[in-house]
Amino acid sequence: MISFTTPNRRGFMTLATSAGLASLFAPKFLHAQVPPAVPPLPPFAEASRQAWIFTVPLVEMALARTKMLKTTLPNTFLHKRILSDWQDRFITTPNNDTLYSIAWLDLAAGPVQLQLPPTRDRYISAALIDTYTNNVAILGSRTTGNDGGSFTIIGPEQSSHSPTDIRSPTRWACLLIRTLVNGHQDLSAAHDVQDRIVLQAPSVAKPPALTIDRNAPWQDYFSAAQSLLAESPAFATDEALLQKIAPLGLSANHRFDPNSFSDAQAAEIRLGLDHAKSDLANRSTLGTAQNGWFWPKPDLGDFKQDYLYRAQVAVGGLLALPNDEALYLVAALTPEQQACPAGKSLLLHFSAGQLPPVNAFWSLSLYEATPEHQYFFTRNPINRYAIGDRTPGLIKNTDGSLDIIISRQKPANPKQSANWLPAPPHAPFGLFLRTYMPQQTLLNHTWTVPTLQLVDTP
Repeated sequence: MISFTTPNRRGFMTLATSAGLASLFAPKFLHAQVPPAVPPLPPFAEASRQAWIFTVPLVEMALARTKMLKTTLPNTFLHKRILSDWQDRFITTPNNDTLYSIAWLDLAAGPVQLQLPPTRDRYISAALIDTYTNNVAILGSRTTGNDGGSFTIIGPEQSSHSPTDIRSPTRWACLLIRTLVNGHQDLSAAHDVQDRIVLQAPSVAKPPALTIDRNAPWQDYFSAAQSLLAESPAFATDEALLQKIAPLGLSANHRFDPNSFSDAQAAEIRLGLDHAKSDLANRSTLGTAQNGWFWPKPDLGDFKQDYLYRAQVAVGGLLALPNDEALYLVAALTPEQQACPAGKSLLLHFSAGQLPPVNAFWSLSLYEATPEHQYFFTRNPINRYAIGDRTPGLIKNTDGSLDIIISRQKPANPKQSANWLPAPPHAPFGLFLRTYMPQQTLLNHTWTVPTLQLVDTP
């Protein structure tokens, strides 16, 4: 089956969780403190805590699958055809750099053939992500090049006839493709790339819709988690964790029975969920701060046994790429920088030859924050939402350095206004630096983002 669907702006809200990791590191979280230590939990509470953390990615992926499959079929691409702007209020921390194409694959009925077209010097990545949110493979510019190619994707129980077959360890997998766009004038060429992405796969039925979320009562939550574990059995490397949650009866081969627990055991299970959600909210374990910028952990996107981090990313940045494909850095703004009153600007100064070291592209995006702590592009008089390596009209200093000016009012100085990234007139805001195909100096922190400076606006 070869099928393409083009949604409207509202219809594409089903991709809200695929915008990347940036929302997980919202500035409100960057100064979180480590919670006080607690004594060991009772047995059923500890089993519940670990089981909830372990299964949250399965639930979040199933919810995303349910939302998308309301408007399309499995093994079918849904394409986003427009670049995000201030009118988009459905995808928190959207990017203004790429178009998305997404498909939910059911690999039980047979192999899926993916054909990527040649893209010349245009960045493209096709990430295959299992239901535990690990990136199984990333095809495209960084790994397979820009000449395109044909790739066979198989499920966990299918025989492989070629060493180049890509095996998903779970029956269901998400295929998310990002295609770089060099501004609105480049959209038609980017659409041509999307139209030449071919997916050949058997026709399959939709899976049962997931009707609960991670905040459901424990009886409903773990009943759904049991079904998802049966659909996507845990890996051999998760056996130690499975033994810890065994008191709940959760596994691929068991049936969770909420009526089998005493009142005391049920109270412990509820206690465990409370502790799990507290663990999830502890942002102090998410990465490191350097020069006023927050860096994610190295195992992002391939979590292995880092179950808490995996759950945190599933909730705050589902479908995030690993760092070697895209490294997302977030400014930890001080209260004074966040205020940025009239007459003041934030200055980001890149010395000559010290722009972000990437092999694809970089961009600095600014978002206004809503009272619900969501982040969206802000309406501004020059319709600029990000500054990066493809921004036309930037003016460098005589020594080759680059100053990016962030302020609430347009600078009067023509040079500064050329390099202006507009902040909202009054609302709080966040700054997010995206670096695609980061070079090794960025990955090992020998290159760091310059410190933001609060300066007087001339």
